[in-house]
Amino acid sequence: MKISIKFVCVLALSLFAFTVLAQQKVTTVILIRHAEKVMDGSPDPDLTEAGKNRAALLGDLFSKAKIDAIYSTHYRRTENTVAPLAQRHGLIVQNYDGGKIPEVDAILAKHQGGTIVICGHSNTTPAIVNYLTGHKDEFKTFDDGDYGNLVIVSRFDGEGKVTWLRYGN
Repeated sequence: MKISIKFVCVLALSLFAFTVLAQQKVTTVILIRHAEKVMDGSPDPDLTEAGKNRAALLGDLFSKAKIDAIYSTHYRRTENTVAPLAQRHGLIVQNYDGGKIPEVDAILAKHQGGTIVICGHSNTTPAIVNYLTGHKDEFKTFDDGDYGNLVIVSRFDGEGKVTWLRYGN
């Protein structure tokens, strides 16, 4: 049986491409806005009872998911939104600066191939979704009274695919 050099080259390139693709990892980023906050005029309000219930629901929703890391801006409302989830998974909530995209790159590099939860605000969460998907302004700032958005971005080979869900009331 005679095997052509072209066939061997095509086969070798195909195996190489398959190996490279198999080694690339999907990174999943779950982005949420903080739950309902107390409207007391303070710069760092806590969660309302409805917000605490939503935070507990978030913990229940992802109770069986494999979560590798949880990040939050350094505010009580964001930290307390993901606290039940962190406790359930035995993780510590790590802080990030929601307005600094280079920090998102560092989080992605640190947890490549993992599942990351990032809790932010009505303006920072959509901005991060836009960044992760390569869209400039597709995802707009959430309405101030809208706390139920849950956006999952699956990143593979530098591209992000979005699954947009709602949870809670």
